Amino acid sequence: MTGVLQQRREVEATPGVVRVEAWSEFEWLRAGFSTRQGGGSVAYGAGEQNLGWTGEDDTATVAENRRRFVAEVSGEREVALVTVRQLHGGVVQVVRRGGAALETAEGKAVLQGDGLITGERGLMLGIQTADCVPVLVADTRKRVVGGFHAGWKGTLAGIAGVGVEAMVREFGARPEDFVAAIGPSIGPCCFAVGEEVRRQFEERFGDAGELFAVGDGGQIFGDLWEANRRQLVEAGVRAEAITVVGECSACARLEDGRRRYFSYRAERGVTGRMMSVIGVVEG
Repeated sequence: MTGVLQQRREVEATPGVVRVEAWSEFEWLRAGFSTRQGGGSVAYGAGEQNLGWTGEDDTATVAENRRRFVAEVSGEREVALVTVRQLHGGVVQVVRRGGAALETAEGKAVLQGDGLITGERGLMLGIQTADCVPVLVADTRKRVVGGFHAGWKGTLAGIAGVGVEAMVREFGARPEDFVAAIGPSIGPCCFAVGEEVRRQFEERFGDAGELFAVGDGGQIFGDLWEANRRQLVEAGVRAEAITVVGECSACARLEDGRRRYFSYRAERGVTGRMMSVIGVVEG
């Protein structure tokens, strides 16, 4: 009986959210990055907040985790969540109400790509990660927002810059009015790559050599945080308007030693998913 009560207390815990403190002045903007704690999943550890439709977790539990997380970030009991079937590329989808279906009846994504942008009020855009870099962007003048999934392939495809350009094209936004946040993801401390990955970046970006370092034993490590920060700046976003959370999904720990985030690499593919959400409230 004690175990049942303990699990119930864990399920009822407040969903773990990392917020962007610099954005607190924008009362209309809602955004946050999930942590591993504060959910009802038991597949990867009791009381964890898996927000992905993984094969190991219960679908109903994931749906409830998502509902509670989005409500916590948005401040609304029920708010629409729009996600995307991520392809590790540079495709950005525009989300508009009244258009094509955005998800299935079960809440699965229909749109495909690695970025979502919208000028709609009262819905949240969601990006899934478990090491890849989530990039959230908001235009403080037009009040349009975007969320981008930047794994190493998406970063190579320039997804952050492509997303900013799409917001300019679709909504007449100005990059100088943007604020951006690069969320928890695998850091330069743990993102070990092969020579072929470094070579691809060097062929694509003139300053790519500055994004890689060689550690003990000759292992190459890449900095996806800095790569995406530079892409945002190159697209016109002011450097001082970009927040880098700077927590590594592969090695960040709580005080009691538990992992703070899910990490596909550190857990060898058997793990949950985080979600990063952004939206504009009504009004």
